[in-house]
Amino acid sequence: MKLSENWLRSRVPLAASRDELIEKLDMIGHEVESADVVGGGLDGIVVAEIVECGKHPEADRLQVCTVDAGGETLQIVCGAPNARAGLRAPLARIGARVGALTIKAARLRGVESSGMLCSAKELGIDADASGLLELPAAAPVGAPLADYLGLPDCTLDLGLTPNRADCLSVEGLAADVAAAFDVAVEPLAIGPVPATSPRRIDIRLDSPTDCPRYCGRYITGIGTAAVTPAWMRDRLVRSGLRPLGLLVDVTNYVMLELGQPLHAFDADRLTGPVGVRRARAGERLRLLDEREVALDPDFLVITDADRPVALAGLLGGWDTRIEGAAADVFLEAAHFAPSALAGRARRLGLATDAAHRFERGVDADLPRRALERATRLILDAAGGAPGEIVEAVDPAHLPRRVPVPLRRARIVRVLGIEVPDAEVERILVALGMEVEATADGWRATPPSRRFDIAIEEDLIEEVARIHGYQKIPDRAPSGQLAGPSLSEAVVATPAFREQLAARDYLEAITYAFGARELLETWGLGERAIALTNPLSAELSVMRTSLLPGLVATLAANRSRQQARVRLFEAGRVYFGADGNGAAPVEIDRIAGVASGGAHPEQWGEASRPLDFFDLKGDVESLLALTGDAAGFEMAPASRDWLHPGQAAELRRGGRVVGVLGLLHPRLAAALDLDGDVYAFELDLEPLRAREVPRATPLSRYPSVRRDLSIELAEEVPFALVEATVREAVGELLIEVVLFDRYAGEKLGSGVKSLAIGLILQDRSRTLADIDADRCVAQAVAALESVCKARLRG
Repeated sequence: MKLSENWLRSRVPLAASRDELIEKLDMIGHEVESADVVGGGLDGIVVAEIVECGKHPEADRLQVCTVDAGGETLQIVCGAPNARAGLRAPLARIGARVGALTIKAARLRGVESSGMLCSAKELGIDADASGLLELPAAAPVGAPLADYLGLPDCTLDLGLTPNRADCLSVEGLAADVAAAFDVAVEPLAIGPVPATSPRRIDIRLDSPTDCPRYCGRYITGIGTAAVTPAWMRDRLVRSGLRPLGLLVDVTNYVMLELGQPLHAFDADRLTGPVGVRRARAGERLRLLDEREVALDPDFLVITDADRPVALAGLLGGWDTRIEGAAADVFLEAAHFAPSALAGRARRLGLATDAAHRFERGVDADLPRRALERATRLILDAAGGAPGEIVEAVDPAHLPRRVPVPLRRARIVRVLGIEVPDAEVERILVALGMEVEATADGWRATPPSRRFDIAIEEDLIEEVARIHGYQKIPDRAPSGQLAGPSLSEAVVATPAFREQLAARDYLEAITYAFGARELLETWGLGERAIALTNPLSAELSVMRTSLLPGLVATLAANRSRQQARVRLFEAGRVYFGADGNGAAPVEIDRIAGVASGGAHPEQWGEASRPLDFFDLKGDVESLLALTGDAAGFEMAPASRDWLHPGQAAELRRGGRVVGVLGLLHPRLAAALDLDGDVYAFELDLEPLRAREVPRATPLSRYPSVRRDLSIELAEEVPFALVEATVREAVGELLIEVVLFDRYAGEKLGSGVKSLAIGLILQDRSRTLADIDADRCVAQAVAALESVCKARLRG
């Protein structure tokens, strides 16, 4: 939020410098993100009046002006298009500095010029450089410009936290600043404006839970030629708002001053009664930005004779807008429950100051006071006859002010210091709370503007902020810290990360949520959990897989000329409940994606594209960390998003624990991927169990090797061959080696030949040939029976 420093100081009498004020704001939790000085260095610049204006004899675009500088008449050559007799404007006298320019007496095209008439931009007051800064006719000629305009000033840009909506106004911020500096806030006198017009309208609350208070009043006979007072316009500009006309400027001014958004309707376009209700399905409304939006019951609307005329708390409607300078208006001020408006503006792509405040919470006691303030400002500037304030209220649904207990002992326990009782009471009272002493502390009732105070810790935070965080000593924690329990039988997640990093993968961190459409493109949308209040449509559901985010990251890197990309991520995926009684669940997974070359470009090895077996090797390196790689098996897999000929699922103990393979060409086309992309995703929990290595003595007896060459069907995997041999031979078999594979015309279609070596060894004796032959016979018999293999001659 942007705010004028001088405006803030008008409510809080401070002797502190600007730097001290900024430091204090930072220390009480209102970070000053920037501080832009307005109108600094205006020494030697005064209010002047152009008495006479004539054409320059040597230049068509220049004028020679006779200027009254307050008891002294000067001749000024000026090129501004709005220079004219009778205009009062800033004059930089000789010796003054305007930006980097020092004003000197000069001859311009042969005519003497003794100063410079200035625009707002040249003085650093505004961005307008279209002509001279036009001052009101009542501006005192000869007076220093800085004194007349209340300069220098500073625009403070505050980064307020979402829970401090009360500080989105001068009044709310002033209360905090005054408490921090231990001074009193200058009260703002807002008295009731008596009604002088009989005009009124009925108000009906059809949704009191969403809008428990609605106030409105007519103001008729407003002077259509009236303009925004200069002092109000200056405060708005220095607070980051552009003046748009008297009525809009007054509503914006009151919003910045008190924190209550208001809206003005053209009174002649209302028939009554005015109501507040939920929108009906199928209703449409044309907004002030000229868009027509479709409504549903999630939206709250202001109605006139039951027709929607505005989106409550968000934006006015086109049909009741004020065009030009309206003479009769209807002003509204209401309290809306934050839950009724939260997220509604974002759904429509709106970002309004009113929505920003109402979504966070606005003081329920403000509407009548804000209406009185706005009425007085309009009458002072443009006249008119106000009607009575009509109020509809449902007290049962207004926010309640609930007392919160605060214990001395709890302050010491949380802050580590004792704060004197008098200081605690001063802070709470200065922040607008009603304080009652109790035996062990206090009972504080927060003001209606403070939605963020509900528990004892909230009060302790207020005491700490205002008392000063710098007064709380830094103390290192003490005591015995329990070390982490690291079991050798568990593979920790960092070990998997380190292994993939060692194999040239880079770790990525992607969003835990994404677009439902993307998950459905992958065929992974089942049981996806939808967010109640998503940041955007692209982040509307929790992820059910790590791969969509990783592949999107891979694509972004590929589009930036990265030909070889290898990424991994360890994180959680989320599944909601289903119709069969399955509960929501979170699963830890690790996933990787790879594309491009199998190896980085180099001179020592020929380049080749990545293939399925490269990815399989990466996955097997993770399985090796368990010490039980043989306990895993891979089998052909069928997934909609994987290529049917290059996909496998990983199993352990009959349970599927992961999947790997090449992305399906159809999915790659849908994702606009260029080139093959390989991916794997594994559940981490089944991979954590590790076989603890146990030392065993080496056998004193030599091993024996027997080689076999077998023919079998192409579709029989080697994993089945190995498992069959191990089961048949038993513990004498210590290793199976596949050292050759052949498939060709000599064998026929669908047949392959495998050459395997059996390494045999006994720990108690040397194996004889008969022992080795028996093992070979057992292996061959098992292979013929299970794998339908045939021993080659």
